Amino acid sequence: MKRKTKLIHGGIAGDPHTGAVSVPIYQVSTYKQESVGKHSGFEYSRTGNPTRHALEELIKDLEGGHAGFAFGSGMAAITAVMMLFKSGDHVILTDDVYGGTFRVMSKVLNRFGIESTFVDTSNLDNIEKAVQSNTVALYLETPTNPLLKITDIEGAVAEAKKHNLLTIVDNTFSTPYWQTPIENGADIVLHSATKYIGGHSDVVAGLVVVNSEKLAEDLHFVQNSTGGVLGPQDSWLLMRGIKTLGVRMEETEKNTHDIVEFLKNHPAVEKVFYPGLEEHPNHEIAKKQAGGFGGMVSFDVGSGENADKLLKKIKYFTLAESLGAVESLISVPARMTHASIPAERRAELGITEGLVRISVGLEDAEDLIEDLKNALED
Repeated sequence: MKRKTKLIHGGIAGDPHTGAVSVPIYQVSTYKQESVGKHSGFEYSRTGNPTRHALEELIKDLEGGHAGFAFGSGMAAITAVMMLFKSGDHVILTDDVYGGTFRVMSKVLNRFGIESTFVDTSNLDNIEKAVQSNTVALYLETPTNPLLKITDIEGAVAEAKKHNLLTIVDNTFSTPYWQTPIENGADIVLHSATKYIGGHSDVVAGLVVVNSEKLAEDLHFVQNSTGGVLGPQDSWLLMRGIKTLGVRMEETEKNTHDIVEFLKNHPAVEKVFYPGLEEHPNHEIAKKQAGGFGGMVSFDVGSGENADKLLKKIKYFTLAESLGAVESLISVPARMTHASIPAERRAELGITEGLVRISVGLEDAEDLIEDLKNALED
């Protein structure tokens, strides 16, 4: 089955009971049992809900894994995955990671004894150097947020396997339409489904796919025990969003190409970060492991003052947290999505006050370029 076909016909198609083409929203908390312990597969909606199950089957098929899980947010998904580990365990993470991931690892999960080290995984040698006797997992973002660094997934998996580590990949930016890390050897893939998978700025959700029965059993135990599940209405919204994921990702890619060409030639832009650029570090790896370069672009305008001037003039880019929506969004990571990272750490990573991140949407590319051109004028 080709990618666009799988987006529509993967998972559970329709409703066998009524013939409804769309999976119904089962707005229900509990289910009638024939006798004690004998039921039709569902007993309580924290444990399982038919609408959520349909979404979980769909994301499992799209990522090519063994089982899928839907959570109330991307951070709930990340936290549940980290609950597979125990006090005293150590996890290696990509350094240029989403601010919320850095925060939960360094300010919440560390309280429970889960240790973490952040390294530049785009250089595989750094992974080997970071391994400790108690290391249990390698957590990758590729492309990263917000500097769009690329890590060689197959190479990183090979390093992880040397030390019997699980490999976890945040696939939010690429989505399963462009990149399927399990095919590259990853054990767990997760998404902030709020972003491209939902795609319409109307749902907050997280998704996880695992590659084995053991991980499926362990993660379902965590999900059922802690209860951070996605509701049926939001599950249905995600399935609806997934149906158009292919055409949205392809159109976004076209728009982004034109915008990047404009930005890299503009005198007010000091640097452009985009894996589709041939001069981007690990561009060839991005081309090898992903079908597209995505719709996320960061560029540096030199100072926070210049960034503020741009934001005051911008018209079609909405100043907002999040990304991956049909409307184009703009943010300043140092003061928004990555404000939870200490200033000295941001400086080390290169997340400057003048760094601007855009999520390219589905508007006409000429309008978006004209908008940026006007905003970048002195």
